[in-house]
Amino acid sequence: MMIEPHRLEWAEVPEPDLQGPADALVRPLAVATCDLDGPIVLGEAPIPGPIKLGHECVGEVAAVGSEVSAFAPGDVVVVPFQISCGECARCRAGLTGNCLSVPERSMYGFGALGGDWGGMLSDLIRVPFADAMLVAAPPQLAPAAIASASDNIPDAWRTVAPHLASMPGAEVLILGGGARSIALYATGLALALGARGVTYLDGDPERLAIASDLGADVIEGPPPYRLERGYPIVLDAGASRETLACACRSTEPGGHCTHVGILYEPETPIPLLEMYGTGVNLHVGRAAARADIPAVLELIAAGGFDPSRVTDRVLSFAEAETALLEPHTKLVFMP
Repeated sequence: MMIEPHRLEWAEVPEPDLQGPADALVRPLAVATCDLDGPIVLGEAPIPGPIKLGHECVGEVAAVGSEVSAFAPGDVVVVPFQISCGECARCRAGLTGNCLSVPERSMYGFGALGGDWGGMLSDLIRVPFADAMLVAAPPQLAPAAIASASDNIPDAWRTVAPHLASMPGAEVLILGGGARSIALYATGLALALGARGVTYLDGDPERLAIASDLGADVIEGPPPYRLERGYPIVLDAGASRETLACACRSTEPGGHCTHVGILYEPETPIPLLEMYGTGVNLHVGRAAARADIPAVLELIAAGGFDPSRVTDRVLSFAEAETALLEPHTKLVFMP
């Protein structure tokens, strides 16, 4: 639990119970860090403690309510980080991050901001709407390899997959540095989905090496005013006004630019006049993780992309208290 920035402690809390017939209890087997966890524990994100940390996990079903029919104790599942009922108009439209059946922003691992649903760095978590929320983990995939299928991998998926489906073989530009693992997941996913090429820009040598190993053409350094040419698909995961402006200017006419957040300025300038001239489609918003998890798992299970190539280290739960405060791209914790 994060008590306050730079202060993490393990705490005894009441064990969750089934609170309704549609609930399940899940025992986490592998819990991954999200790109937001580092800024949160260092006090760099406007999300105050206390926070029961962890919102990406693969777990084992421990118990189910009487109305749960799709899962049984012993099943290994991916738990989406957002709470969604699967039945409301928004869920049926794929907007599972904005479910109408629960309060706004309901999610694990964000404390009061997410509705105090608890965190996945726990012995047990309660999952409502279990039949709608849980996704069976492919048996051939290790839980540690797909722990980020709860959030960061589908977050990366939505930045490239829909656009590559409508523009097969299109080239992709990715600006990294802020949403660190999302940028690298998007690199691997774009190439697995048939992108003709991915250009990856970042200032960190280790992430550049991973991107290059995944097959990207890498550019080291800060973002320029714009790249020498435009790209039809662009991801800004840089978390700065400079990367956002560069991404918008480097999107070709009619292209799609996605900004995945982690830029907390209340007022952020963007080059609107230039975008007006080129007709850029800029999307800003959270992922709807549950809607995309099945497709993500299908691609990974088929061997199209190995997300474990982005993981720094696999550690024990006991090591989380110190490791979360250290620089990292992606950590996975196992009990």
